[in-house]
Amino acid sequence: MTETTQRLIDAQNKANLLFKEVENRAIIAANRSEKDINTAVFQLANELFGIKKYWHKRIVRAGKNTLYPYDENPPNLIVKEEDIVFLDFGPIFANWEADFGRTYVLGSDAKMKKIQADISLAWNAGKEYYNLHPDITASELYAFVQSLSKKDGWELGGRHCGHLIGEFPHEKIEDHKIHSYIHLENHRKLNDFDLKGEKCYWILEIHFVDYLSEIGGFTEEILNL
Repeated sequence: MTETTQRLIDAQNKANLLFKEVENRAIIAANRSEKDINTAVFQLANELFGIKKYWHKRIVRAGKNTLYPYDENPPNLIVKEEDIVFLDFGPIFANWEADFGRTYVLGSDAKMKKIQADISLAWNAGKEYYNLHPDITASELYAFVQSLSKKDGWELGGRHCGHLIGEFPHEKIEDHKIHSYIHLENHRKLNDFDLKGEKCYWILEIHFVDYLSEIGGFTEEILNL
C-alpha cells in the first residue's frame, strides 16, 4: 500500500467517524435550519479532529433543496418532522482531502426511504462495475450510473457523478477541465495516471432526484482505494 493510499484511507475513515458522530448526537433534527446543522457539524469536526479547513464549501441540504447540485446556493431551509437531508463535506486531515456525503431521513416517508436506499445500492453497484472493468472510462461509468437512476425511477441530479481527490490542493478541478470529472464527455480512463505520473483517485457521487416529489438523495466517497 502506498503512502498516498494510506493517507486517503485515514482521511476517509475519519470523515466516516465524523458522520457517525453526527448521527449519535442527533445533530440532524426537526426545527433546525440547514445553516445551524452546518455550523454544528463544523464545530464537531473541530472538537473531534481539530479540523477547520475544508477544500470545498460545506453543504447541508433539506427538503426541496436536496434537488440542487453542488454549484447551487439555495435559500436556507428549516428541517421538518418528515424530511430528507443530505450532508456533503470535504474536510482536510493533515493536508489530505476527504469528500464524504450521506443522506438521512426523518420520519417514515416511503419515497424518501427508497431514494436513501437506492443511492447506497447504486454506489456499491458503481464500485463493482468499476472493479470489473479495469479499462473503464469516466464517460462509461457516468453512463452506467445514469442507467441505474433510470432503472430505479429517478433522475441524475448533476452534470457529473464524481471527480478527482488527493493531497490538498489536488489537481485543480475547473469547469472547463472535463478530464477531472466522471462526466459523459470525459473519455479518460479512470486508471490513467495524473499529470505528475501518479495514480488517480476518484470520488464517486450518486445524486438521484425526483423533481415531481421535490426530493433528492446523495452519497459519495472514494471509489478506488
